[in-house]
Amino acid sequence: MTDKTDEKIINFMRLRFIASFISIVLVVGSLVSLTTKGLNWGLDFTGGTLIELVYDKPVSTEGIREQLESSGYTDVVVQEFGSAQDVLVRMPGSDPGLAKELADQLSRQYEGNVKVKRVEFVGPQVGEQLREQGGLGMLLALGMVMLYIAFRFQFKFSVGAVLALAHDSVIAMGLFSVLGLQFDLTVLAAILALVGYSLNDTIIVYDRVRENFRKRRKGSPVEIINISLTQTLGRTLATSGTTLMVLMALFLFGGEMINGFASMMIAGVVVGTYSSIYIASNLLLYMNISREDLVVPVKEDEVDDRP
Repeated sequence: MTDKTDEKIINFMRLRFIASFISIVLVVGSLVSLTTKGLNWGLDFTGGTLIELVYDKPVSTEGIREQLESSGYTDVVVQEFGSAQDVLVRMPGSDPGLAKELADQLSRQYEGNVKVKRVEFVGPQVGEQLREQGGLGMLLALGMVMLYIAFRFQFKFSVGAVLALAHDSVIAMGLFSVLGLQFDLTVLAAILALVGYSLNDTIIVYDRVRENFRKRRKGSPVEIINISLTQTLGRTLATSGTTLMVLMALFLFGGEMINGFASMMIAGVVVGTYSSIYIASNLLLYMNISREDLVVPVKEDEVDDRP
């Protein structure tokens, strides 16, 4: 190729086989962890008790946790809820009366004034329904994505995009499984948000790939994809970089309530940026994408029949 812009093309696909091997290892490892260890389901999915307490002065969440554990309440999560005086206590269990018992004990153990602001009980049946509906929502999102990209681009592009999204979701959930991080509704919302984020990045790359296949008369599929990735690299890095800056701020200063959401989003943005290059684009080469796949069909009434 003789275009001056092509002189600085980055050969991303030089590492395509190494990237494929790394992805296979990460996906298999994630699936093994999800199958054997599973996810640390939060209260939204397992069912249990939630109590919000308002103290008359700042208190130590660690001290409250130690008091409850010494009284025989295990697996208790105690966290600040907006301020050091507003405390949220979450505990798994199937007894609706446990909430009042726990709130009374915390009130007796505190010397000052404490107000029970909110007491909620989530039954295990509700949690199971949330888990099933969340999974169905994820599958529906992937199915709609596949139909959209097949309609807008071509079937091979839709397969590549959906497999890239599945790759991102499995690795992100595998990370939560390996680290034992709590998986609740905010984390599920983060996964669905990541589907949209990663899809947007993939579509931009795919749009440039399609444009270059149609515009350039010469060049192998590998060269066309390298050119397309190089042309979109600046936009990808700018978007991912600014998004990560915001997510890091949420992770560091957002508190425990949003910690799971921020953690999943950070993992997803990193993996999603990688997959747009080495999964979505790489899969096109494995499926033998060619210029003929993207040729715009000529309508019969537009054919010139003149001799």
